[in-house]
Amino acid sequence: QVQLVESGGGLVQAGGSLRLSCAASGRTFSNYAMGWFRQAPGKEREFVSTISRSGDMTFYAESVKGRFTISRDNAKNTVSLQMNSLKPEDTAVYYCAAGPTNTGLSHLYDFWGQGTQVTVSS
Repeated sequence: QVQLVESGGGLVQAGGSLRLSCAASGRTFSNYAMGWFRQAPGKEREFVSTISRSGDMTFYAESVKGRFTISRDNAKNTVSLQMNSLKPEDTAVYYCAAGPTNTGLSHLYDFWGQGTQVTVSS
């Protein structure tokens, strides 16, 4: 089992920044690719970003490319999502997830955190 705990969410004005963190415990963190997903009210969960086990490969949804940056620290068992130039449409609950490969497909991730709320006001 891998336990994931997100933090860093909050309320921010449009154009502002937030940094989300996800702390992992349990099995060896570096064995897992990590992903960030989000779910807005009334919408399905959607892919945001993913990073490979070593951190050498990253992918982003088109909607966040150029504004969000994913990173990981395998020594500290953490993955982060730096979010800049936030827009009201970024408002959602953000989840981190761990799985065997870096993919945008949520069903391929084995472990999920409880989520952290991000609200962007206009």
